[in-house]
Amino acid sequence: MRLLLKAAIKNSKHLSLAIITLVTLQFMSIANQMEMFSLGFIANTGADFFTLFGKDRKRKLHSNDKVSLEDVKEKWDTIDSDKNGVISKKDAAIYIAGRKNSNPLNRVFRIVANKLNLEGNFKGLIYILIFVVLFKAVFLFFSRYFTQVLSIRITRDLRLQFFEHIQSLPLSFYQEHNMGSLSTRAVGDASQIASSINSLITNYFQTPFTICGALVACFYLSWKLSLIIFIGMPMIVLPVVFLTKRIKKVAREIQKNQESFNSVLLDFLGGIQTIKVFAMEKFTLKKYNEQNIQMAYLESKNAKYTLLTRPVLHLITTSCMAAVVLLGLYVLNMNIPVLIVFVASLHLFYEPVKKFAEENSNIQRGVVAAERMFEVISLKPAIQDEDGAIALKEFSESIEFINVSFRYKDEWVLKDVSFKIKKGETIAIVGPTGAGKST
Repeated sequence: MRLLLKAAIKNSKHLSLAIITLVTLQFMSIANQMEMFSLGFIANTGADFFTLFGKDRKRKLHSNDKVSLEDVKEKWDTIDSDKNGVISKKDAAIYIAGRKNSNPLNRVFRIVANKLNLEGNFKGLIYILIFVVLFKAVFLFFSRYFTQVLSIRITRDLRLQFFEHIQSLPLSFYQEHNMGSLSTRAVGDASQIASSINSLITNYFQTPFTICGALVACFYLSWKLSLIIFIGMPMIVLPVVFLTKRIKKVAREIQKNQESFNSVLLDFLGGIQTIKVFAMEKFTLKKYNEQNIQMAYLESKNAKYTLLTRPVLHLITTSCMAAVVLLGLYVLNMNIPVLIVFVASLHLFYEPVKKFAEENSNIQRGVVAAERMFEVISLKPAIQDEDGAIALKEFSESIEFINVSFRYKDEWVLKDVSFKIKKGETIAIVGPTGAGKST
């Protein structure tokens, strides 16, 4: 994970784009909260009759199965604040807000309705809904767009850095690494890193804000119901941790097998003339099929672990949601609008966790890809310039060697070589094999 983050933040040129991306992601989190609140606000059509006129217990509202005429008469004058013989939604909202067990969200609903003059204003509710939908749509586009652009630019620079670095490595490096391995790292691993950075930014930078906001909203609405979150979280975390280890292990095997797979293909394409001349098609097909079968096996294994995550988490979160609805309606007597907002907040809390578990496979493959790329990038060139080395200026008049000697380790190839070549002059270097012509 450290190397994936290093790839994401190493270049300072990406800092401004990263800041813009994070800002749009936070606005996206705000849009989710606004959407959740607006659904509850629209559903708040007024007080429930059986709750409004049912018998209170120590100034606390309670929903009753039946209400008598005496119960209505007993509460009528208290609720009818204007004493005009009519009870409005506003009167009912004021009365409910004054009860001890009135949910704070009811007071928020009433304040918003009064400030925006939305009491019975159907058009106003439609305008609010349109505004929230457009607000979320705009920041949904920009958050995803900037995240994608950032990951593309990071990968572009990483590919350039990789290619520039391997040019400085000695020939012994190319003897130790086959062409399939290097091409896979330069193209396949770089593309995987781009995809993983996209998932990483969304899941590691947006998710914490969304979860914190949803958690605060849940505790604000009902701290008792919010305790269910702490029951469900360990049940969610344990499968994710268990599957993450296996996904990363399989991802490393897939990337390693991809190298062999590409090597077989490149060897075939590079030696196609030899294969055709000696009729080696069956042999090369067998080698290719072996790698192909192994790749399919590993990808099936990866799919099993990846796809297993969602059903397990869905079972846990759905059970928690069902428990919240039952407890909220029948034990805590929450009204429908407040319960809608609470369930929506709980959904905002659990959904990023489920999404993270799904994207975790992609992130782990990116972690392995980053490890493989930086394994090469971290190699030091065997031949480096001495401190204070003089840079060669542009060739102008002539090239002159004066008593030049050169050796590979302990074997001298050139000794006291001297000659001068003028610009535009053509010369031939003649000598037996091993005399040092190429040197």
